[in-house]
Amino acid sequence: MKNSLKVLRAQNDLTQADLAIKLEVSRQTINAIEKGKFDPSLPLAFKISKLFQLPIEEIFQQE
Repeated sequence: MKNSLKVLRAQNDLTQADLAIKLEVSRQTINAIEKGKFDPSLPLAFKISKLFQLPIEEIFQQE
């Protein structure tokens, strides 16, 4: 699944570690999502959406 997480993180001046803390996941999870190696669970996708105040569809797109 394609996503704009890395761009959003950079726009908000967050490191992967910062974002991981805010979402209560590991930095490795953030890295894997950004690289498209891992699709977030629905609850995690909602947390990301709420954090960046964007609809899930604007963050995650099907390939």
